[in-house]
Amino acid sequence: MLFKQQALLRQKLFVLGSLAIGSLLYLVARVGSLDRLQPLCPIDGRFGPRGQDEIPLRALQFKRGLLHEFRKGNATKEQVRLHNLVQQLPKAIIIGVRKGGTRALLEMLNLHPAVVKASQEIHFFDNDENYAKGIEWYRKKMPFSYPHQITIEKSPAYFITEEVPERIYKMNSSIKLLIIVREPTTRAISDYTQVLEGKERKNKTYYKFEKLAIDPNTCEVNTKYKAVRTSIYTKHLERWLKYFPIEQFHIVDGDRLITEPLPELQLVEKFLNLPPRISQYNLYFNATRGFYCLRFNIVFNKCLAGSKGRIHPEVDTSVINKLRKFFHPFNQKFYQITGRTFNWP
Repeated sequence: MLFKQQALLRQKLFVLGSLAIGSLLYLVARVGSLDRLQPLCPIDGRFGPRGQDEIPLRALQFKRGLLHEFRKGNATKEQVRLHNLVQQLPKAIIIGVRKGGTRALLEMLNLHPAVVKASQEIHFFDNDENYAKGIEWYRKKMPFSYPHQITIEKSPAYFITEEVPERIYKMNSSIKLLIIVREPTTRAISDYTQVLEGKERKNKTYYKFEKLAIDPNTCEVNTKYKAVRTSIYTKHLERWLKYFPIEQFHIVDGDRLITEPLPELQLVEKFLNLPPRISQYNLYFNATRGFYCLRFNIVFNKCLAGSKGRIHPEVDTSVINKLRKFFHPFNQKFYQITGRTFNWP
């Protein structure tokens, strides 16, 4: 009998001990999570005066998952109201250039806790059918964000579409405009490569780059070929300058963004009046892919799609030299207008 009572007592003590340890572990975890959510670095500058409505940057980082759920359409009106979320028109737009690195730039800027990106290209200003739907349709295509965050979208076709500058000006004459460029000949070949890959997936044939880029009748550069025309950056920029001063543009070096992204991103932070938050910790080189991937925190990493960094077809050297000679005077004028010089041949 005594033995049974002792065994029963040991069993009760074991249960009580387990409950006590479990409670202690819960409290430790709870205190730790609360500590992580303490305001560490409030948004300053252009995001308004410090006060009760201010959203700490660290808190914004921890709420990315919540914003993701809202982007997927899983939010109720009550949840949106409770979390003070809004769908804002963009305060900055990446307007181009196609195959210059617009997706990489957008994803890298999204590392900043005060930036929220539109995941898809909206094509509002360059598509007449979409534009006819009105500005509220455009706003509803934007992601949910907190009032102190800025929304950024990118649609590379904006840069080369004639109607777009005036349309964006009518929406917001003081908007910030980002243009990411690469060496023009390399960009044109990259443009061709993307189209070629699409044709091959559909088992369709396509002309060689040389035949498209050079007019067979004159043996001169074919300016009617869209990939060539897009790389004449100064021609398109001059159209934009009829509506916006050069101070509202920031030129990003797309070639440098591939090899040395942090300095380029820091320049963009400054242009957008964002507090500097993107650091080398957020960027790590993936030797397998051959370019930088993104580290949002200790848990969440992201690499760009496998389609990035396509291998370009071999192009006749004489054609490359002819294109570089053709682009040279346009490049010089582009340097003069923008105040930024590139080491393009």
